[in-house]
Amino acid sequence: MWEYSEIVKEHFLHPKNVGEMKDATCVGEVGSIACGDALKLFLKIEDGTIKDASFQTFGCASAIASSSALTELVKGKTVDEALKISNKDIAAALGGLPKEKMHCSVMGQEALEAAIKSWRGEKVDSVEHSEGEIVCECFGVTDHQILEAVRENDLKTVEDVTYYTKAGGGCAKCHEKIAELIAQARGEAAPAPEPAPKKLTNIQRMRMIEDVLEKEIRPQLQLDGGDIELADIEGLVVSVTLRGHCVGCPASQATVHGTVERTLREKVDPEIQVREV
Repeated sequence: MWEYSEIVKEHFLHPKNVGEMKDATCVGEVGSIACGDALKLFLKIEDGTIKDASFQTFGCASAIASSSALTELVKGKTVDEALKISNKDIAAALGGLPKEKMHCSVMGQEALEAAIKSWRGEKVDSVEHSEGEIVCECFGVTDHQILEAVRENDLKTVEDVTYYTKAGGGCAKCHEKIAELIAQARGEAAPAPEPAPKKLTNIQRMRMIEDVLEKEIRPQLQLDGGDIELADIEGLVVSVTLRGHCVGCPASQATVHGTVERTLREKVDPEIQVREV
């Protein structure tokens, strides 16, 4: 189970500066509801200084907390000062984030950069067409985003990149390309392709699915008042039932595919499909 600081809990339970700003000078929008997280950042800038900030976020507790902390960090700063805020600064303002949730702080940094680009009249890539070539089709992450995350955060493994950008957290088909980008960013030789893993037996797969659901996914959902139960396993198709706050939640499909399916694909088998029953 992930450990959250008291500051993260405070920003999640009592977020600052929530909601649309009608008289915003500029807006920065990143992420996608289809991929599980999205952030819209509103800034009011006067004479080159950020006078006010607010946000609308679709995502987990860490995404909400990161957005809330970001708005507090930028208020009162000049635009140039705000541009120096990194995802590390956002995480530090929260007393740290679990490594699996660092992508939430990166999303905040990207939204800030997008908003300021818009204010300056520079070209801002749309949510669907970010700068660079799409590497991870599951989460719409580009090579530019991966290279930038590796360089700024000294990332060394595919797992690191997944924690910071979500890339590679779905079907895993992009892992080899991500490894090449890591080597490129770090000025290293591209790694040799890893041998194909041995196939799991049906019993091994079932036991691993049960273990990951119980030890990793359930605690995560319970933290936000939700829960999950395993209904059935038929080959690579896993049927689950959502409980608690997850029942009837507009984000239930994002939970099933963006959290449950992604985690099972990453931890058990990249071809697993999850359905809600």
